[in-house]
Amino acid sequence: MFLAIKEIKHEKLRYGLIIGMIVLISYLIFVLTSLALGLANSNTDAIKSWNAQSIVLNKDSNISLGQSIITEDQAKNIKLSSKDAYIGQSSVVAKSKGVDQISATYLGIDKDQYLYKDLKLTSGHKATKAHEVVADEKFEQSGYKLGDKIKLNSLKDKYTIVGFTKNAKINVAPILYGRISDWQEIKGMGTTLAASAVVSQNQKTDFSDANLKNYPIQKFIDKLPGYSAQNSTFTFMIAFLMIISLIVIAVFLYILTIQKIPNYAVLRAQGIPAKVLIKTTIAQSVILVISGLVIGTILTILTAIGIPTSVPMSFNIPLLSLVAIGLVLTSILGSLVPIRTILKVDPVEVIGG
Repeated sequence: MFLAIKEIKHEKLRYGLIIGMIVLISYLIFVLTSLALGLANSNTDAIKSWNAQSIVLNKDSNISLGQSIITEDQAKNIKLSSKDAYIGQSSVVAKSKGVDQISATYLGIDKDQYLYKDLKLTSGHKATKAHEVVADEKFEQSGYKLGDKIKLNSLKDKYTIVGFTKNAKINVAPILYGRISDWQEIKGMGTTLAASAVVSQNQKTDFSDANLKNYPIQKFIDKLPGYSAQNSTFTFMIAFLMIISLIVIAVFLYILTIQKIPNYAVLRAQGIPAKVLIKTTIAQSVILVISGLVIGTILTILTAIGIPTSVPMSFNIPLLSLVAIGLVLTSILGSLVPIRTILKVDPVEVIGG
């Protein structure tokens, strides 16, 4: 370890460049991982806030909330418990004077059921009357305020924002929570529709209608448009970055080892065992990577502070820690590449030549 640190101090520029390369790699991986998590959470924030374990949808809806319809006749065959709740979904465009229009998801809920009771607000109050909504914080960030009147699609009636809530997004779209009777009005089919789905904190909701089907909530999440493909894409990107970092670190260490063969030959001639030189190479690699990770972490934190709130970014400390450990292990693997060269150093041949 002493030899490794002494050499790094002696060759500041050379090792500084390697640390800089590791900083960029770790920074890129940390930011991509955080952006991937942020985007994934923007797809599922609202669903996770429901604390649901299952969902009942129309069996022909292709496990899509937006395509599912539960009629009043079908609802009569559903036995709701205190842990079940109707939910009506409709895509809307919210607009008001002086602020940008926002593509959102209107969710109608029943005030006597758990979704309404468990709804947590950051300001204002829950929707207690017709044409009142609780909006996701995205609306507040876009300039909407409590008491603002908004129009939804081409409906004549205006809706009043009476409260704001946090982390209420589904498929990235911010949510407007309102009464289920208003959802029926937005759908334009009157009281013939009971809901889009039934979400439940139980493993299964009791019903006796062949046109309905119960799904685990995770299966419903996996079927969200683009969710699985997006997560797979980011996973492969991060995995390839890890592989690239392994190759780059290995190449740099190999080049350094080749350049230091005369030094190793002298050390071997002085009686220093090859295993000491190998330990020094591995120690150098670990020191360089840890130094780069520390700087990369600081840059990631600064990025998170300065990034606009409109860009979803989420930090999962255990996951990022695993990524950091993976980079350290990658560096150790990379440092093993030049070991054969170190073992084959012949002091007589190198010094004599």
